[in-house]
Amino acid sequence: MSTQNQVSFTHRIARLDDLPAIVAIYNSTVASRMVTADTEEIAVESRLNWFHEHTPEKRPLWVVEGEDGQIIGWLSFSNFYGRPAYSGTAELSIYLHESTRRQGLGRYLLEQAIQFAPQIQVHTLLGFIFGHNVPSMNLFASFNFEIWANMPRVANLDGIERDLIIFGKRVA
Repeated sequence: MSTQNQVSFTHRIARLDDLPAIVAIYNSTVASRMVTADTEEIAVESRLNWFHEHTPEKRPLWVVEGEDGQIIGWLSFSNFYGRPAYSGTAELSIYLHESTRRQGLGRYLLEQAIQFAPQIQVHTLLGFIFGHNVPSMNLFASFNFEIWANMPRVANLDGIERDLIIFGKRVA
């Protein structure tokens, strides 16, 4: 834990020219079958609409740059269920470059998201996490997110049925 305190991070709103790096980090998680339900890598072009849905004033998309200026991680606030009554609830997604995992970057991003959420009229944060993704479950639990739903065997990854756990937290 002491090494985590030695690393300091800052984030900024993602720009369109960050999208290839964002997609590359996302794609780097596909093969592990731990983080995403996508089973094949995606193309940058397929994420253009998704990128544009992330507006800084409502549903920001943040990136963190390493010392060399390369994107090392990102966090997105996304709409939950897409209906107006749920506008105060956002799903968080956190993706980290493989070389930066277990260095406190996920903690930094989640802490920043919790603090920032009320500024975009979000009172409830959700994390959708596979039941076998123990590091991500531990991260959310360490910020007092609770398990609000356990959806057993709803995903099929290479013939293995996986649970989806929904973590939730009221922040305002």
